[in-house]
Amino acid sequence: MARMKFKILTITLMLLANFCAAQQNWFNLYTDTAAEIRDARAITSKFIADVEKISPSTKIKVSTILNTTPYLIYYDGSQEIKTVNLPIWAQVIEPQKQFFYKLGGSEDEGKRIFGLFFNGFYLSHELGHALQHKVQGKLLSPYQDEFFANRIAMLWWRKQGRSKELEQCYQYAKKMYAQLPNPVPAGQSVEEYFVKNYEEAAKDPFVYGYMQFGQFISVYEDQSLPRFNAFVKRFLKQRTKK
Repeated sequence: MARMKFKILTITLMLLANFCAAQQNWFNLYTDTAAEIRDARAITSKFIADVEKISPSTKIKVSTILNTTPYLIYYDGSQEIKTVNLPIWAQVIEPQKQFFYKLGGSEDEGKRIFGLFFNGFYLSHELGHALQHKVQGKLLSPYQDEFFANRIAMLWWRKQGRSKELEQCYQYAKKMYAQLPNPVPAGQSVEEYFVKNYEEAAKDPFVYGYMQFGQFISVYEDQSLPRFNAFVKRFLKQRTKK
């Protein structure tokens, strides 16, 4: 028994050390694929461990992999092995790089935005999708799925003490959102529009960015949100009642 406890303690300390090292690098643009995956997996392990502390029976099984596509970062729960797919800047297609350059105002600012969000904030967002999928599939709509994942990500990063980086994301989100044209026709809500046109919207960074950065701003400014643990407990309780 003593040997088992020592083994568990050793593994816990190793995971914590890996996470602390990853924390120092995250929210920055990566140029080394091995370093990005190493750090992303350490953060993924910490997120999963935090959920299991709240609910030991809720075991998220997901592999974090490098797979740069026009979707940039996404959770794929359609296969037996669930994955969070991460992008690296060097492999991002040129039109998407130009999107970040345009909204950032320069190449350096565009890269900074990419690092903050796609080598930063959105990892726990996708892990939020993994949690949701593990517990009870989809929520009400694609728009609500994204809203749930954005709240999970915001609260988890706050739990990790990343307020400075979240503030930076918030300032950039406001800057970008102010430049994006509103794609929603008169008489429709943002949610109605994106529910009806989600697949089409996801292919256009200007349209999809309008939704995602708008949600980020809304979630960041929401003073009524509880802490991460309380939010997850409430979510799990609501799901078990249905």
